[in-house]
Amino acid sequence: MSLSLTPDQERLIQIKLQSGKYHSVEEVLEIALRLLDEYDRADAEWVEEIRTKIDAAIEASTHTPPIDGETFVNQILERFQQTNQAEA
Repeated sequence: MSLSLTPDQERLIQIKLQSGKYHSVEEVLEIALRLLDEYDRADAEWVEEIRTKIDAAIEASTHTPPIDGETFVNQILERFQQTNQAEA
């Protein structure tokens, strides 16, 4: 496989090599690809976690009577005020 890099990408790799921390272009790319894989796995885990929380919230909402928007906002404001008073 051959790769074409942009001038900015080449410059970044050269900067990394000049730092002395990395010994070859291959090493820089290997680390970059490993980090990309870790990022993708973390992103997938985050998406799954959010889906689970949404599903739990939907399930909980089927057992909770609905409230109007004004009541909901007032309850949030009351909790916020209680938290601020407890911290003071």
